[in-house]
Amino acid sequence: MKTLVALTAVLAAALSARPALAEDFPSAISVSGEATVSAAPDLAQIDAGVANDAKTAKEASDANNAAMGKVLLALKGAGIVEKDYQTSRLSLQPQYGQNKSTGASPVVGFRASNRVTVKIRDVTKVAGIIDTLVSAGANDIGNISFEVTQASKLLDDAREQAVADARRKAEIYAKATGVTLGAPLSVSEGGAPMPLFKSRMAVAPMAAAPAAVAPGEETLSVTVNVSWAIKPAQ
Repeated sequence: MKTLVALTAVLAAALSARPALAEDFPSAISVSGEATVSAAPDLAQIDAGVANDAKTAKEASDANNAAMGKVLLALKGAGIVEKDYQTSRLSLQPQYGQNKSTGASPVVGFRASNRVTVKIRDVTKVAGIIDTLVSAGANDIGNISFEVTQASKLLDDAREQAVADARRKAEIYAKATGVTLGAPLSVSEGGAPMPLFKSRMAVAPMAAAPAAVAPGEETLSVTVNVSWAIKPAQ
C-alpha cells in the first residue's frame, strides 16, 4: 500500500510539471523587421500668389484679378495644364491706420490677394516655372514640396525587405537557442509607414536671380512584427 501511494504521488508530480515546462519555454520567436526605400520625386507643388493694395475694395479686387490673370496665362504658356493649378486662397481685407490723437484705427485701404497651388509633373522644370511666375507678377511664392507619385509601390518593396529582415533576425535567435524556425504565426505592420524625409523649401518673393532648386529624395520607412513557430533542432 505504501509503495502504491508513493508511485501515485510521483506520477501526479510529473504530470503537474509538464504544463509548467511548456509555459517556461516559448513556442514562438517574435521579432521586428525594418526597411527603408528611397526614390527621386517625380512631382512638385508650388504655392504662388499676387497681392494688391488700393484705396477701395473694388480697386484692390480689380487690380488683383488682372494680376492673377497674367500669372495664369503665364502658367498656361509654360505648358501647365489647367487641371494642375487651383485657387487655394482668395481674400479681400481692410487695412487699418493709426490716429495718434484719438487712438482710433480707421480703414485706410484694402488688400486683395489670390493664391494658386501649381503641380509640376516634370521636376526639372521647377526653377523655370518659378522664374515664369515671378516674371508674370507673382509677388508671393510659398513653399515648394516634392513627392513620389508611386509611393505605394515603394512601400510594397519596403514591406518585402522588412519581412526578410525579420526572418534574418529570427534565424539568428533560433540558432543561438538551439531550435529551428517553423511557419510564421502572425505578421503585423508597426504603425503607418512614414516618410522619413520630404523635400521642402521656401522661395523668396520677387527673386531677382533664377531659382536654384534641389529636389532631393523621398525616403519611406516600414516596420513589421513577425512571430515564427519554433521546433527542436534536428
